[in-house]
Amino acid sequence: MTEEPVPEPTGDELLKALTALGNPHRLRIVAALTERRNYVSALAREIGMGRPLLHMHLKLLEGAGLVIGSLEVSEDGKNMKYFEVAPFFYELTPQLVHRAVRTLTDTREKSVETATVETAKEEAK
Repeated sequence: MTEEPVPEPTGDELLKALTALGNPHRLRIVAALTERRNYVSALAREIGMGRPLLHMHLKLLEGAGLVIGSLEVSEDGKNMKYFEVAPFFYELTPQLVHRAVRTLTDTREKSVETATVETAKEEAK
């Protein structure tokens, strides 16, 4: 059985992943979820972050395909959103960046992180 090669990310996918990982809070979230999957309230307590801010960061990480969220019902009937790290692998090289740039769909000068945060806020409304 041969292993299929991992497809290269598009420019937009690479930019989303790098933007999502370019924040210390989100790096801490991924690190915590690497150890085990967790639900939002417990994760917020573990990393010392408020739930609303954690939700915003999780939404960005989920949008970049770095974490996966699933809604589950607890034994006492409460809805609980669990998150876990999605499998991902990026080998960042100058050649990958060169190829990825050719597939970017948004070439405006606007800050990518600002645009990502604005999108998350709009979707949260």
